[in-house]
Amino acid sequence: MDSQDYITAGSWAAAMLRSSTPLMMVTLGETLTQRVGIVNLGIEGQMLCGACVGFAAAAQTGSPELGLIAGAVAGVLLSLVHAVLCLGCSANQIGSGIAVWTLGLGLTSYFGRAVIGGKVSGLASMAGPGFASVPFAGPILTQLTPVAPLAIALVLFGGFWLYRTRTGLNWRVVGESFEASRALGIRPLLVQFQAILVGGLLSGFAGAILSVDYTQTWANEMTKGRGFVAVGLVIVARWNPNLVLPVVLLFGLSEAATLRLQTTGLAVSPYLIGCLPYLVCLTCVVIVSLREGRIGGMPAELASVFGRRH
Repeated sequence: MDSQDYITAGSWAAAMLRSSTPLMMVTLGETLTQRVGIVNLGIEGQMLCGACVGFAAAAQTGSPELGLIAGAVAGVLLSLVHAVLCLGCSANQIGSGIAVWTLGLGLTSYFGRAVIGGKVSGLASMAGPGFASVPFAGPILTQLTPVAPLAIALVLFGGFWLYRTRTGLNWRVVGESFEASRALGIRPLLVQFQAILVGGLLSGFAGAILSVDYTQTWANEMTKGRGFVAVGLVIVARWNPNLVLPVVLLFGLSEAATLRLQTTGLAVSPYLIGCLPYLVCLTCVVIVSLREGRIGGMPAELASVFGRRH
């Protein structure tokens, strides 16, 4: 490979990481939430709220950092609705999640009208244009912002925390058995409440990354189902944060390939090409589901949500 080939490879890697970063955050959040026996289909709405509020805050203040923080806070606030419904009112988790998604969709469609089509300045890249000609690393450093390595670091930390710390062990115990967790002095409802808020924080942050740093604009329903894709990717990752990174990178690679294919002038509808990442996700879910009898991973309390036990 000559230097140009390395630069092309680096450009592909940068595109893959840019597409993967928001999804990495929301998939990690949903993985941790489901590990304590809670399903939150409302993360799509939480992402939308994070994207809308984050973009509006960045546009008003001129600070993309404040926009990201505001988006994360918006995700937490909306996740409180799911926590109150599920933990306080014993509502069905699936129904509650759909309600939260619909609420987030409605709120952003109404309040986001004022900022549709606006533009903000995202975070600065990790290196200046002078590094663009550096083989492989150049395109990555010049096209990516610090949120990409931050997302990777958080995913790696999430795996370490869940499997190597006492608090992570408590969360796993809650996900496997309420009775056992209570016998060990753990408060399962408190743990579930914390997990829902963590999921809300990461999904809101993911939405803000999408609008403030990735697209640098706001449009209605701009998440395009990424929250629901994250729910599927949690299954593919077997509820294991250590597998979130490779699984999400596969989706990011397919999305980057989709964007490249749409610019090649193929005599194929761009709408069909745009289905490629979702087909990849669906295929992975089907494959994993067919192997379910041989591969474990679903927490027992989570299985009870769907009316079944291991």
